[in-house]
Amino acid sequence: MPYNRESGELDAEIGRVIAAWHKHGRGLSDAEFEDLALRIFAYQLRYDEPYARYCGSLGITVAAMPASWHEIPAVPTAAFKEATLATFDPARAALAFETSGTTSGLGGRHYMETRALYDASLLAGFDRFMLADGARLRYFNLVPNPADRPQSSLGYMMGRVCADRGDGNTGWYLRGDDLFVDAFVADARAAVEDGVPVCIAGTAFAFVQLCDELAERGATFAFAPGSRIMETGGFKGRSRIVSREELYAAMVARFGIREERIVAEYSMTELSSQWYRVDAPASPAPHGRLMAAPPWLRARVTGADGKTLPPGVVGALVHVDLANRSSCLAVQTEDLGAAVGDGIVLIGREHGAELRGCSLDAETLRAAR
Repeated sequence: MPYNRESGELDAEIGRVIAAWHKHGRGLSDAEFEDLALRIFAYQLRYDEPYARYCGSLGITVAAMPASWHEIPAVPTAAFKEATLATFDPARAALAFETSGTTSGLGGRHYMETRALYDASLLAGFDRFMLADGARLRYFNLVPNPADRPQSSLGYMMGRVCADRGDGNTGWYLRGDDLFVDAFVADARAAVEDGVPVCIAGTAFAFVQLCDELAERGATFAFAPGSRIMETGGFKGRSRIVSREELYAAMVARFGIREERIVAEYSMTELSSQWYRVDAPASPAPHGRLMAAPPWLRARVTGADGKTLPPGVVGALVHVDLANRSSCLAVQTEDLGAAVGDGIVLIGREHGAELRGCSLDAETLRAAR
């Protein structure tokens, strides 16, 4: 089957899965997820040359396929810095998001052939986990403005949300490392006066900066009922880290938004889909946060040998994202967690993860450039 036809048919099938959950709440059975994951994996073995070379080094080829999605080889996130992981010519990419740099200052890129799956996935997840009440909100963003940084996946995500779900009065308050607090205060006061519910979205570190500045000014707000916060984590490379309890208490004090209206979102540039916290902040899952995802995104928790661990046992997280059709659907992270029911408990980053990287796989990946 020609590449364009096969790619289009896979995209259409994945799109139907996303739409069925988005519109009707239909999930995927284990058998359905496994069938689609293995077909996408076989497709990627044929067209994603660096990934195919890596899998071949592990003895996995189109002629020697794994029997389960749990056995699909995952590339470390650092692999996106070592090779161009795409099933197509990246010069034709509709989206190209930059991954964060390492200690060497080098970043990578996640290329996507079309916008359709990424857009459908992010809006479906956001609608379900952030906008279950169907609210039309005013968005205040402590993330990069996609007009300034189109390579930011978080900025792109919030740009789409604001365009499709906002009230037309979006605020952007982060440019580089500069946080524009005066502009935020002015817009926040206007929203309070107008009685408009808001959604404040940002990384944990940006919220720390903002809350510190507001505390110095003695500024507090009483946003309209229905307001909420999306906190995306993110202290990597920062000298100051505060506990989540301390941060959430500061946000409640500054914004007048109840703690149960603060939602943690977890994803990464190398994925097309997102996890969201489903437990109440006041009573978190033991030792971490209970996260849920749409049915086309699943995680397995792995031990040092790469094999899937039983539920409740802490290990490294591997995400399998069916919306990653044109790159790599299985991604090994530097985060620790445990499987709980249909979700995961997110614990944090693996100690020394940045140093570990994917050095063992680098030469294999580079050879296929």
